[in-house]
Amino acid sequence: MLLSIVAAVPAVAAERVPVDLPAGTVGSQVMTLGRAGGASVVVPDPGLWRRPVPALHGRMTVEQALAVIARRAQARVERLGGAGWRLVPRAPDRPVVIRPRPATIPPPEVPPGDVVVTASKRDTARDHFAGQVVQVAGADLELGGAGGTSRLADRMTAIASTYLGAGRNKLFIRGIADSSFTGPTQATVGQYFGDLRLSYNAPDPDLRLADLAAVEVLEGPQGTLYGAGSLGGLIRLVPNAPDATRFGGSAMLGGSATTHGAPGADAQAVLNLPVIADRLAIRLVADAASEGGYIDKPLLDRTDVNRTRIEGGRAAARLDLGGGWSVEAIGIGQRIRGADSQYADRDGTPLSRSAPVTEGFSADFVQGQLVLSGRIGRVRIRSSSGLTAHDLMERYDATPPGGPVQLFAQANRTRMQANETRAWYSRPDGSGWLAGFSYIHNTTRLTRLFGEPGALVPRTGVVNGVEEATLYGEASLRLLPGLLTTGGLRVTHSVLDGGAEDLPAALSLQAVRQLREVTASRAQTILLPSASALIDLTPGAQLFLRYQQGFRPGGLTIEGPLVRRFRNDRVATIEAGLRTGRPGRDPIDASVTLAHTAWRDIQADFIDSTGLPSTANIGDGQLWTIEALVGAQLSDSLRIEGAVSYNDSHIDEPSNSRAFTLLQGDVADPSLARATILARLSQIPNIARITARTGAVYHRTLAGGRDLRIDGWLRYVGASRLGVGPVLGEQQGSYLDSGVTARLGLGAFGLSASVTNLADVRGNRFALGTPFTTGRDQVTPLRPRTLRIGLDTAF
Repeated sequence: MLLSIVAAVPAVAAERVPVDLPAGTVGSQVMTLGRAGGASVVVPDPGLWRRPVPALHGRMTVEQALAVIARRAQARVERLGGAGWRLVPRAPDRPVVIRPRPATIPPPEVPPGDVVVTASKRDTARDHFAGQVVQVAGADLELGGAGGTSRLADRMTAIASTYLGAGRNKLFIRGIADSSFTGPTQATVGQYFGDLRLSYNAPDPDLRLADLAAVEVLEGPQGTLYGAGSLGGLIRLVPNAPDATRFGGSAMLGGSATTHGAPGADAQAVLNLPVIADRLAIRLVADAASEGGYIDKPLLDRTDVNRTRIEGGRAAARLDLGGGWSVEAIGIGQRIRGADSQYADRDGTPLSRSAPVTEGFSADFVQGQLVLSGRIGRVRIRSSSGLTAHDLMERYDATPPGGPVQLFAQANRTRMQANETRAWYSRPDGSGWLAGFSYIHNTTRLTRLFGEPGALVPRTGVVNGVEEATLYGEASLRLLPGLLTTGGLRVTHSVLDGGAEDLPAALSLQAVRQLREVTASRAQTILLPSASALIDLTPGAQLFLRYQQGFRPGGLTIEGPLVRRFRNDRVATIEAGLRTGRPGRDPIDASVTLAHTAWRDIQADFIDSTGLPSTANIGDGQLWTIEALVGAQLSDSLRIEGAVSYNDSHIDEPSNSRAFTLLQGDVADPSLARATILARLSQIPNIARITARTGAVYHRTLAGGRDLRIDGWLRYVGASRLGVGPVLGEQQGSYLDSGVTARLGLGAFGLSASVTNLADVRGNRFALGTPFTTGRDQVTPLRPRTLRIGLDTAF
């Protein structure tokens, strides 16, 4: 199992480089050597990784330096092709039978060496990164079957989500939350596959986390490097690249049973196929899942209505062009079909709702990428281009109390073209520079239908377009041996346009004139600076200080029969963090981060006077966030960890009379004084004040080439409020979720069993099933206790 891949771009193997490696471990020396020489070095044995070696100095090729390290560590070097090597322990005198381990088996512990933060865009080591970053191994996320983004929320306290259903949720990081449903606003979390964003102003596509090397989560605004739509942070999926040195693959099959619900099944297959040895390879990934429903609809005489089917996969081909250059083509596709929504009536029969219509949904996602990577001397270059199509269709019950059956349907169609090209240079001490250019053109068409089922009529829709051209850069300088400083700037020029669709036929001349003014094209230039300092307090402890900004462009939203504008919103965050120890290497690792965010012109959703969803700038806000994480390696087999996040937020002042009216609707007595009402509105929607998690991982090697791994966790999500306005003011949260997975490895095969929601808690993850007033209070219960049995294999 890979424990470290220390460089993303191959080097010229014969190039001599200055080698200045202080005495330490094999892991620390190969990490430094890989960054200096642009090589990829794999150390699959944890014991070898920790083995001490003396200092090494001189000028030599990477291969020569590795040979010296291997000789001193009683190991041997294996060539993987190109500029890749593997260090393995020297074989003992007597023969040893080495049993293959499936690629899907998680490593016995977190990599003991320094983590490379590829989301830094210059392969910065964690010890040189001034910010809060969490990296989860892809194999850990696949344990018990590949899932979606909810797997990340289960593992982290900083991530929150809505729960409308797969492919239609919105993600939030560190308290930056806005919308309860899909609208024209851009996401507050940037989601990337490699170097290209997955979406712009569309919900989380919820790609299956299958065959990934890792998932990186950066907390706090990332505006300088990633631009618009990263107010709260960033989630980056790092795929396993095609490997031209070996043929292999894996397969996984599982079946599940849900208490009070229907059964489900899932499958996954991975194939790595070398076409030209050491030059060209293809990697194919396919996955499918059928998640059993558990919500009943008595009025329709149906049970377990909310079954969701997901089919997807990707294909990648990588060609080594020689001289340190390569090109990779990637295709991603996923199809989601939800038979019905997963919310229930708050006061009715548990796990049921009395909606008289079917509220199904569908989500289709397709993306193609072309990536060129290489180097000129010691400067690395990477250019990624892509096309994305993302379609979402949703149906909501809009039947008023005592009125005729009504249905609301909404379609969100997104098309995006993007390019990101950058060059960078990094030194072993963390200093270096980065310069890049990016271009994005995104168009989103939001259309709506309303009326009796079978006789829906168009309602006003809106088209939002944005074209962004950006220059950005960042530089790091080590002013003192224990002080690394970084500064950066992003300059983005945006052109925004759009218009209304399906307007009412009878519009006054004045309304038409106002509409033309609203929808006129407009341009803006945004500057996003950043600065940070990283201080080495001791060899194992660091303090970081960071300032960063982020923004989202404005756009057009629907209100009543017409459209109107909403403005940009922008955040500025100052944070300080302290961390010590490395997971898997030290007995104790811990970190604590304190952040303050000023949020200006908050974009948020509300229900307009006609009962339809709309968007407005509701005012300025302030957020304080404290996050603490700790892990302890109690023995070679057992690790425990815990985390807690605290978010304190409030809206300082409504931006206009409309915003104050919306906020006033959240208070039981709207006659109260303005100051009293504002004092009670102390929580930005959808974010719990307190979220806590604890987990334990046990791994032990058994006799006969077998191994056992058990991973269990508990997660508490505190209370939060749903949104803005009298309809969206419901309380939610305050529940405890849990899960445990066990896997028994039997050579090339593995058997796994997992149980989620151990206590069969109902809870309320999210209080919105439909934004319309139907006379029924709503809750979104947790999926009831579910047992899954799985079989996996690798070859």
